[in-house]
Amino acid sequence: MSANLWYPHAKAIPSPYCDERPDPKDISLLVVHNISLPPAEFNNGNIEAFFQGKLDASVHPFFERISGMRVSAHCLIKRDGEIVQFVPFEKRAWHAGLSSFAGRDKCNDYSIGIELEGTDYVSYTQDQYQSLAMLTQFLLDAYPKLTPSRITGHQYVAPLRKTDPGLSFNWSRFRKMIAG
Repeated sequence: MSANLWYPHAKAIPSPYCDERPDPKDISLLVVHNISLPPAEFNNGNIEAFFQGKLDASVHPFFERISGMRVSAHCLIKRDGEIVQFVPFEKRAWHAGLSSFAGRDKCNDYSIGIELEGTDYVSYTQDQYQSLAMLTQFLLDAYPKLTPSRITGHQYVAPLRKTDPGLSFNWSRFRKMIAG
């Protein structure tokens, strides 16, 4: 396995907000998120700037609140299905924060974080579901410890802090897509 695995169908935009995992062979969880910057606005390049530490806080009042935050995800899936990868999968992206899955803390140590451009209440696009399913299948093939039962939402690993990917994410639809 490459020490810096990138998804071959993604646009690479490296983020400085990552570090080494305690054990790169322990990748065993996929966490699905959503993000939009500013909230509920899409297709503007702000997410890419944010994950690179280049978001201009003067552009929008909300950006002042998140200015200085150091966060990333492995990949972003835009509304049109384009995938942007910020962190190689073997590195630890800073996406889940204070989190726990199946009794194990520090999900960033052993998970891959995928952001969907969206909100908790706006339906995701068919293109996003297609891209997420293809990327998920790639990850399931690449990481034997990652199984469909170890795919979850941010709201389930950080339930008192987070609500994404939200009520608008159709888990049944997504699970059928990766099963067949």
